[in-house]
Amino acid sequence: MRIPIEVLKTLTEKAKDPSYRFQRLYRNLYNPDFYMLAYQRIYSNDGSMTTGVDGTTIDGLSEKRIEKLIESLKDHSYQPKPARRTYIAKKNSNKQRPLGIPSADDKLLQEVVKMILESIYEPTFSDNSHGFRPNRSCHTALSDLQAKFTGAKWFIEGDIQACFDSFDHHVLIEILRRRIDDEAFIALMWKFLKAGYMEQWRYHVTYSGTPQGSGCSPILANIYLNELDSYMDEYKRQFDTGMKMKRNPEYIRLDNQARRFKQKIGKSWDSMTETERKEHAKALKSLTTTKLTVNPQVSSDKGYKRLQYIRYADDFIIGMIGSKADAEEIKEDIRKFLSEKLKLTLSVEKTKITHTSDFARFLSYDITVSRSQAIAKDKNGVRKRMYDRQVRLYVPHEKWASKLKALGAIQVSKDKAGNERYKAIHRSALINKEDISILQAYNSEVRGLYNYYCIANNASVIGKFGGLMYHSMCKTFAGKYTTKVKVIKTKYVKNGAFTVEYLTKSGVKQRTFYNQGYGRKEKQAFADLNVLPIFRRYDRPASLAARIRRKCCELCGKVGEAIEIHQVKRLKDLTGHSHWEALMREKRRKTLAVCSDCHKNIHKSKSVKA
Repeated sequence: MRIPIEVLKTLTEKAKDPSYRFQRLYRNLYNPDFYMLAYQRIYSNDGSMTTGVDGTTIDGLSEKRIEKLIESLKDHSYQPKPARRTYIAKKNSNKQRPLGIPSADDKLLQEVVKMILESIYEPTFSDNSHGFRPNRSCHTALSDLQAKFTGAKWFIEGDIQACFDSFDHHVLIEILRRRIDDEAFIALMWKFLKAGYMEQWRYHVTYSGTPQGSGCSPILANIYLNELDSYMDEYKRQFDTGMKMKRNPEYIRLDNQARRFKQKIGKSWDSMTETERKEHAKALKSLTTTKLTVNPQVSSDKGYKRLQYIRYADDFIIGMIGSKADAEEIKEDIRKFLSEKLKLTLSVEKTKITHTSDFARFLSYDITVSRSQAIAKDKNGVRKRMYDRQVRLYVPHEKWASKLKALGAIQVSKDKAGNERYKAIHRSALINKEDISILQAYNSEVRGLYNYYCIANNASVIGKFGGLMYHSMCKTFAGKYTTKVKVIKTKYVKNGAFTVEYLTKSGVKQRTFYNQGYGRKEKQAFADLNVLPIFRRYDRPASLAARIRRKCCELCGKVGEAIEIHQVKRLKDLTGHSHWEALMREKRRKTLAVCSDCHKNIHKSKSVKA
């Protein structure tokens, strides 16, 4: 069997040829190493230990279990089980989002399929697509928007009704068949799409949409919506007209006047007195300032049009230079394309056309194009209108305010004028936790919101969120110890920072409440990208695959036995004194490679505790 990394690299290289069609993909599913690699990728996910309709989890993975799955693929008897349907709350809404939880073996196989599809399609995706892709994120989409939407006059905020639930299966399969010439692989994709779901123990057939919650759903969504990306690339080529916007005659006149005056005084500068130099310099500055009050381009130039498009998952936004009639036409053309080619419905009401002097909403940011005429010096000391026509990103007030309300960290009241007033309150759900756990909860929530909005031009407003969270935390500590906030601050504040001490194996350590500021970061200074793991040609000695192949039980020490991986959801849940729990805590691993007998004994001891 070929090493998976070599297979994936080969697929990626061949994908660069748009005319190449892939054959014999299905046989890669017979390679056990692919499943080891897939397990390595998904075992640490929070959902890996969530049960499907058959009650199984990824716990207990073994070579025998993989071989059984491969045999069912070889004789084509494999049939994915229906996903277990559950619902998660939508942000800032009373509605709930449906989520399917596949069975454990289906998760494993879907991860293998995802790796294969990513290798084939990732090199061909548009640069305008940012969702569910390696090395891309919400921040790359927003940074791209800031760079490309300069000078835009209209925003078109795209909204597709129930996008992921509405993907037409026949359209998706037709798209896959353009590049994949392997009917066995295509048949497997049909099985995934038609697997259905179980809700309240009743089976429901899926007639459309990708299986949300499955490992291959994100890549299938991108393959489907890449058709929209390609359409918009072609639309942009036809829409863009004019080499550059016409220059304003009044600006040209003032610019020439300032240039001639500068040349004139330059010739006699050495012969001038100090007083004359100051007067001429003042006059030149006045001419330059007057020039900078005039727009250098003709804003109503009908011969110049530009269109920019950016998509993140099912959200897209268009920035264009042109008339509102052009924007209406673009919206209608997209509606027709989505309806006729992709069988999707563009929400006419929610797809808004907004003038860029107002705010559009994209990825929970408010976006506008500045008309500021403020003059400032650039890095070379030249006085310019630095902010005119620049894209500005803002944190919407309701986003951080609703986060505080959802966490139960504030009490809201209204003053006489009807304005909301926020008062920090304690959080009952955290009172019984350890000091360090309370601090970590607040820190993670503050850092999480700031890290997302740190590239906003008004990122400093998150400081208000942080301040209210700090006071809420102090009140939570006061509630825990039934004392006053003043007493808590006296006890915990050291060198101006709220500090909690906690005990570790290496001794006493300290952790402080977040105090690193809320300034804007022009460039992303942290990793929140959807990065694929680094594939290695050979397994590390401590890798899951190596531990299975070693055939040595890490609990009893037996050699030559078939190994199964015992996995737990969280190490902090291991509060017992049994040997296996102590060993997992000592190794600081959520997995333990054990023989079949030890694995049975582990589950027996767990059932006795329950």
